[in-house]
Amino acid sequence: MKTLLILFLVALGTFANAQDLEGAWKLTHQNGDPVNDREFIKIYQDGYFAVGAKEIAGNKFLMAGGGNYKLDGNSYDEKLDFLTLDPEQVGTTNTYTLDFANERMVISGKIKGEDLIEIWEKISSKEDELTRNWVITGRKRDGEISKMTPGARRTVKILSGGRFQWIAFNSETKEFSGTGGGTYEAVDGKYTEHITFFSRDDSRVGASLNFDYEVIDGEWHHSGLSSTGNPIYEIWSPYEEAYQPNK
Repeated sequence: MKTLLILFLVALGTFANAQDLEGAWKLTHQNGDPVNDREFIKIYQDGYFAVGAKEIAGNKFLMAGGGNYKLDGNSYDEKLDFLTLDPEQVGTTNTYTLDFANERMVISGKIKGEDLIEIWEKISSKEDELTRNWVITGRKRDGEISKMTPGARRTVKILSGGRFQWIAFNSETKEFSGTGGGTYEAVDGKYTEHITFFSRDDSRVGASLNFDYEVIDGEWHHSGLSSTGNPIYEIWSPYEEAYQPNK
């Protein structure tokens, strides 16, 4: 396995920067084995990442993780805000080596003393008006808008490379409330989500949801019907501007 990895890296080269990471990625190999029966999608945007995974047969939700990342040369750090497989890692930083070229990247390192080698293939770097990492800061009910300041408990929605993932969690208590994601389009004030995984209800996979949207003073106003059929009006703000970690 290590010999194959070395040959792969020689063929690719070792050039990477944070901008190259932005977009959507799919896991193709893990520790030398192809990933065929599961789908792992990882989204990078604005210094933040989120990953969601499911079984391909039956769409069973498997895991979600994410948080801030930093790339300095080939040194790659992930500071976890949420991780369903091992909540005790929330708040910790894992350091890896990252090698990148030709729309693929190799992430290698150790997790709890065990070797980890992953190969990811870039799906898309597509950008649009909503490409950003967002956090919910307001809702409208009965014509009244209520605002909120996101702190340890927050709902994040990351959009990049034509993919989206929302996550509700509390990074202080390490509590995970739910996630979902898939592909999306945002054109002429119409926003459509195509759900490919959903932690709360696998049967929702395959559904498409249509919304109206408008960006007003840098905030994303999002309205329509939720996955349960209830009307919603949400306001999302850029994460780096609205998130208050000490609140």
